[in-house]
Amino acid sequence: MSEKNKKLFDEYEFDAFVMAVVPIKYGSKIYSKIMKTNDEFIVPFRPIEVIKKSCEYYASSYEGRKEGTKNLIGVTHKSPIVIEPVQSIYIFPTASPNQQHCYWISHEHVLLYQRIDKKHTEVVFSNKQVIEVPISYRSFENQMLRTALLRTKMEQRSNLSWNTTLFTETRYSEVEALEQRSQYDVFSKQPILSQRSSSKRLNK
Repeated sequence: MSEKNKKLFDEYEFDAFVMAVVPIKYGSKIYSKIMKTNDEFIVPFRPIEVIKKSCEYYASSYEGRKEGTKNLIGVTHKSPIVIEPVQSIYIFPTASPNQQHCYWISHEHVLLYQRIDKKHTEVVFSNKQVIEVPISYRSFENQMLRTALLRTKMEQRSNLSWNTTLFTETRYSEVEALEQRSQYDVFSKQPILSQRSSSKRLNK
């Protein structure tokens, strides 16, 4: 079945099963083919529009995600971004995002890749599906390394945040327990003091 005869989907969810967003010609327009591990379909949006909508779906923005990448790894050109860190959705463009031939590739699903010629690379995804991408092997490898670095930095931040939260909660519990213990000591000692006072009065 040709791409033009495939059914269009206006609504979609960019989840952890998305392997790539591929630009395709649909008549006179550029649409996107979304490749998932067990399905693929076409949406009437350019790849960059798909990415922007996906960032918004997860309560962020494309510009915000790019700024995050800049702050973490200092990359501003062909920036890899995280769409949703909990699901490990890290993606990178194969060209300038506004160019018509730009693919978006999920770092999580790249099984292996190899050179075809100076301008093309063969990519094998986690489900063993193979596509040819218009990017040199060296550039593709560089994008993979950038995305891996972004992912590492994000996971380090997440672990630090988790450890800080855990430490804070533990300290709070210890302080709360200490306060309760102090109150118990006061109440438990009071009767003893009263008894001693009473004994002294009786002995007089």
